[in-house]
Amino acid sequence: MVFQTAATLLTDAVAEAGAAGPAVLKSLGHHAVFLLLLQLAVLLATARLLGELLRKLKQPAVIGELAAGVLLGPSVLGALAPELQHYIFPRDQHQADLLSVVSWLGVLFLIIVTGLETDIGLIKRRGKSALLISSCGITIPLLAGATFGWYLPEVYLADPSKRLVFALFMAVSMSICAVPVIAKVLMDLKLIRRDIGQLILASAMTDDTVGWILLAVVAGLATAGQVDPISVAEAVGGALVFLGLMLTVGVPIVARIISGVDRRIGGVNAQTSLVIALALGAAALTHQMGIEAVLGAFAIGILAGQAPRFRREVGHTLEVVTASFLAPIFFASAGVKVDLARLANQEVALVGLGVLGLACACKITGVYVGATLARLSHWERLAMGFGMNARGAMEIVVATVGLGLGILTIELYSIIVMVAIVTSMMAPPMLRWALSRVKMGEGEAKRLEAEAIAASSFVRQIRRVLLVSRHAHSVDLPAQIIGYLSHEQPIEATAVYARPQAVKSSWWQFWSRRRRRYAAVGAKALERIARPLRLLKGSRPELKIISDADPAEQVLTEAHRDYELLVLGEVHRGTESLFGPMADRIIHKAPCPTLIVREPARELAPGQPPLYRLWSPRKILVPTVGTEYSKNAVELAAVLAASTRAEVTILHISRTGSNDVETARPHEIGAQIVAREAERAKKFGASVETVVSEGVRPEEDIVRLAAQGSFDLIVLGSSLRAVSTRAFFGHRVESVLKHAPCPVVLLSAG
Repeated sequence: MVFQTAATLLTDAVAEAGAAGPAVLKSLGHHAVFLLLLQLAVLLATARLLGELLRKLKQPAVIGELAAGVLLGPSVLGALAPELQHYIFPRDQHQADLLSVVSWLGVLFLIIVTGLETDIGLIKRRGKSALLISSCGITIPLLAGATFGWYLPEVYLADPSKRLVFALFMAVSMSICAVPVIAKVLMDLKLIRRDIGQLILASAMTDDTVGWILLAVVAGLATAGQVDPISVAEAVGGALVFLGLMLTVGVPIVARIISGVDRRIGGVNAQTSLVIALALGAAALTHQMGIEAVLGAFAIGILAGQAPRFRREVGHTLEVVTASFLAPIFFASAGVKVDLARLANQEVALVGLGVLGLACACKITGVYVGATLARLSHWERLAMGFGMNARGAMEIVVATVGLGLGILTIELYSIIVMVAIVTSMMAPPMLRWALSRVKMGEGEAKRLEAEAIAASSFVRQIRRVLLVSRHAHSVDLPAQIIGYLSHEQPIEATAVYARPQAVKSSWWQFWSRRRRRYAAVGAKALERIARPLRLLKGSRPELKIISDADPAEQVLTEAHRDYELLVLGEVHRGTESLFGPMADRIIHKAPCPTLIVREPARELAPGQPPLYRLWSPRKILVPTVGTEYSKNAVELAAVLAASTRAEVTILHISRTGSNDVETARPHEIGAQIVAREAERAKKFGASVETVVSEGVRPEEDIVRLAAQGSFDLIVLGSSLRAVSTRAFFGHRVESVLKHAPCPVVLLSAG
């Protein structure tokens, strides 16, 4: 609805240009552009300054951003320096429309970020509660607002003959809430991931959707004198159909679009642009359907955030742009429209206090009743009511529409805007007070702890994996490890079978027996890779065969397409080189962390079933020295153990005979290291035991303990040493790789 102002501005410009001569779009004047830039600079600087000031006072920044607009409006700056205020914010509708376009971009971006932060699974689980809360939170304010409007003295009505329209309009203004303000408050208070925060958002979005439909109905009644049942049915039906399609058919479509762009272009910038474009397109669609534009942007935010290939850096980028630029502009520009001088009259002030009290009482009461039916606790009910009591700029939009349609007087317009500002300022401290008394359930605490761990975890950030194999019999174990990692997180895998061509290809050799044989071997290898990868959560694995004179270069080219992990499968061949020239080069130049899976030498008879086809470790050994590399290795082992119900043994071996200060108390230091790593591993759901010992040659002790303890897997964390052209991780690591009695996973990430 507000977006129509931009369309009106454009139409007027075309009309004026057509009247003046040729049908050419009239460009913005020099002074109009200057004023817009000046307004943005003043609003942003003041809003951010007051926002940071409020943040230092342990209050949400949104209060300062709203107050900044009031200070720059006619209430303060207009009273102290009216000429300056009129110069910066002239009474020019076209100039105001330009600022409205920018400020409403802030609304859309804030809604996109809100959608990205929304846990749709949690909302589905709490959907019944959200519906109950929203229903009561709308019904009671609607009845109270309609009653108030029906009995208000005629002096406050712009047109006494439209008493019914006025009463309905007051009903809508009482029932609506401000999702952007609520979302910003929850973000500022770091409560948006709490169960109660998600429930507040779900209920508020339902409120707003119904509220905008009701506003469209009342606006139609005001302009046409009657309500068109067909238009109302189209608006309601369109909203339900749109949401239904987006949450069903839209889920795989958006995920596939994001995956395709990420695969073909890659990078945070490309995905950020895609999400914005999709959100703006969906907003345009819902606006054209007669539904509020924010609904489309919110839906895209939800779907993008749930996509397996969505990058968390994109959400961070959008949040930075929104919080630092667009949202402050939006909130400050809303405050500029407030004229507190209109409330100086005693009677008007009393009416204003009455409207404010009624608005707060009926909204909080309605939500409290709904939350009671949803069986929430007393403090959760109050928190829901305080949170959804914020009207914010959405109420200002409603007031603006009412003023433009001739429903409201300027006095009542100022009262409604005052209610929007005051309720938005009331929400943060009241919400903080109520939530401080809400006890966090065990399930919620575990979920938040898991999210906090995942946010700082190397393994939990893995979404795209490149699996490279040079031998058909070396793919089973690496592929199954990737499959186990996907049990708790969606992973997209690309499997590459890469071997150098024996001879240079030419067009007449393309259909040669050698080429066909190579293709058949590659196809069989990919089929063996695909078997365990089909169990991946997320999407089907992408399978590729690289046939090139320099396959390492082709693999590295593929690896630069934003993978989080590169996996190599190797089988011990009894040679001096651990991996071979091609693998050495890939490991040296890999743009991402590498995971090397090395299996012990075993002879395979022709036709023998694949090695470790149903491999599932029962005992995993993780040597650690307390470094970042070791921490990541422990994480990897813990995730594998949680997926396979294996037991993890965290081992620290101190060298004896050392005079270093750090090893003067080897057992005590080792105990601290393994205790810290064990605590972290348990948070991933692994069963853990610790071992601390001393030895002259730790590498030999590791191999011996692995054999004595019948371990199925050793997980090592190490860094690549740049000492030669071959991949070298240190003599101890190489010794374990060569002599281990079981498969070894070497993770180079830190």
